[in-house]
Amino acid sequence: MQDDPGRGGVVHIVAPFGRDAASIASVLDGAGLATRPADTLDDLAAALDDQAGVVLITEEAIARGTDCLLQRLSAQPAWSDLPVILLRSPRAQRRSPFDSLLPRTVNVVELDRPLGGMSLLSAVQGALRAREKQFLVRDQMRALADSRSALERSAKAALEASRQHALELETVVAERTRELEAQMAAREASEAALRQSQKMEAIGQLTGGIAHDFNNMLTGILSALDIVRMRLELGRTEDLERFLDAATTSSQRAAALTQRLLAFSRRQSLDARPVELNALVGAMQHLLRSTLGESVRIRTEEAPAPLHAALDTNQFESALLNLAINARDAMPNGGELALRTFPLRLADGERASVPAGVYAVVAVSDTGTGMPPEVVERAFEPFFTTKPIGKGTGLGMSMVYGFMQQSGGHIAIDSTPGQGTTISLFIPQVEADAEPEPAADAAPVALGAGQSILVVEDDPQVRMLVTVVLEDLGYTVEVVGDADGALPVLASARRLDLLVTDVGLPGMNGRQLAEIARQSRSELPVLFMTGYAEKAQERSAFLEPGMSMIAKPFLLEAFSDAVRSALADAVSDASA
Repeated sequence: MQDDPGRGGVVHIVAPFGRDAASIASVLDGAGLATRPADTLDDLAAALDDQAGVVLITEEAIARGTDCLLQRLSAQPAWSDLPVILLRSPRAQRRSPFDSLLPRTVNVVELDRPLGGMSLLSAVQGALRAREKQFLVRDQMRALADSRSALERSAKAALEASRQHALELETVVAERTRELEAQMAAREASEAALRQSQKMEAIGQLTGGIAHDFNNMLTGILSALDIVRMRLELGRTEDLERFLDAATTSSQRAAALTQRLLAFSRRQSLDARPVELNALVGAMQHLLRSTLGESVRIRTEEAPAPLHAALDTNQFESALLNLAINARDAMPNGGELALRTFPLRLADGERASVPAGVYAVVAVSDTGTGMPPEVVERAFEPFFTTKPIGKGTGLGMSMVYGFMQQSGGHIAIDSTPGQGTTISLFIPQVEADAEPEPAADAAPVALGAGQSILVVEDDPQVRMLVTVVLEDLGYTVEVVGDADGALPVLASARRLDLLVTDVGLPGMNGRQLAEIARQSRSELPVLFMTGYAEKAQERSAFLEPGMSMIAKPFLLEAFSDAVRSALADAVSDASA
C-alpha cells in the first residue's frame, strides 16, 4: 500500500471475498497509485476524508448494506462528488446494464467482471483525474472564501466611508463563484462523457475481435458438418474425413482463442510446477529453429547458475513461442533473435513497472523494426495488432501479459524504432526441489472392465458425448445433470469407482460435491472437467490427493486417457 496519496487522492478498496482486494491493490500499487483497503463499507465510510480520490468496491461488498456509506456520501461538501467504481460480479452480466446497484444520486461507474488489470487501471485513473478537478475547485473556492473574508474585513474597517463599494465587491465575488461552479459542472460532464466513450470503444474493440474470429471458425465447423450431413443423406461416404478434419481444425482454433482470452483475463487453469528455466529455454531451441526458419539466427545466453521458478510449463512454452514469432515478424528480411536468462534483484523504485523482489528473467530480443512509444503503450490490449488483416489476432501479447500476471510475474517492453525490441519476463525465483519428479511412463491404452462411473454435467451435449465414449470403452455409467441429482447416488450403497464432474455446476459446484462425496467415500477418485472456474485457476491449490483435472474443450481420446489414469492412480494408491 502506498503512503503518499498524490494529487489525485487515495483509492479506497472494499472487496471482502477471496484475494480480490489484494489483486486490485497490487495492480494499482504497481502503477504508483495510493491504495487503502478496508474490510467493510462501514470501515470505508469511517476512513473517508479530504484525501479520498475514488472508492472501488465489489458487488459482494454492497450485499452487506450501504446505509453507512450513502449517509457519508450525502454529507459531502458542496465541491465534492466522490467517484465510486463498482465491480459487478460475473453473474451481473445477466442483468440489464441499466439496472443500477447504487442510487443514481451517487457518482458511480459500474464495470462488469472479469476485468483486465489495464482496464481497471484506466478506469481508476480516469476517476482520479475527475477527482483532481474537484480538488482544484475546492482549493479555488477556499482561496475565494479567504479572499472574500479579507474583503469583508476591509469593508468593515471602511464601512462608514465605502459601504457601497463593499456591496459591489460582494456581488462580484458571488458572480465569480457561480461561474466557477458552472465551469466545474461542465468539466465533470465532459469527463463523464469521455470515460463512457473510452469504455465503449474498448468494449467494441474486444467484442468485435472475438465475433470476427469466432464467426470464421464457426463457419468452418458448420459448413463442414453440413457437407458431411448432406453427403450422408445422398449415400456418398467417400472423402468425408477431409471435412471432419476441417471441422476439427476450426474447433481447435476456437479452443485456442478461448484459452488466449482466459490467459488475458488471468482466468485460465494453471498447473504450476517447479521448473529450471535454463533447461526449459534450452529444450525449446529445436522448436524455435523449425518455426522461425533459416533467415533468423538464434543466440542463447544462459545464466551460469540454475534458475528455479514455479510455472505451468506448457503455457510458458506457448508464451515464449508467441514472443519469438512476433520477433520473426518484426524482422521481415531476417535478423537475430537472442534468448537470455539471468537472475535479477530489484530494489524499490528501480523499475517503474516491476516491484522489488528476486527474479529469474527471460529476455527475448530481436534486431527488427522496433515499436514507437504509442504502439508499446497499447501492445497488451486485446485484439490490438500492427500486422495486416489475417496475419494476427492481436491476442498474443495480451495472452503473455495475462499468463505472467497470473503466475505472479511481470512483463516489460524496451523498444526503439529501427533498433529492435526486448521483451523481458520477470518470474519470481523459488527454492529448488531436492529431487525432480520422474517423468511418468506412457500407460498402454486399454478398455474399461465394467467399472462404475458417476458423471455430473449440466450441459446436455457434453453429457451425451461423455456418456457415449465411456460406455463404448466398457464402463458402466450413471449420469446426472447437477449436484442435487448426484447426492442420492453418492449416499446409496451402490458401488462407484470414479466420480467425473464439471466444476461449474448450477447451485453446488463440482468441488463442493467432491468434498461431500469424500465424507462417505474417502477413497473415491475424482476427475474434474472445467471450461472456466475462477477457483480452479491454480490446480495445485484446487486438487487434493486422488483428484485430477481436464480442461474443456478436450478430445474424447484425451478424456478417455484421463479416466484410465484416474482409475489406475486409485488402484495404485490402494495397493501402496
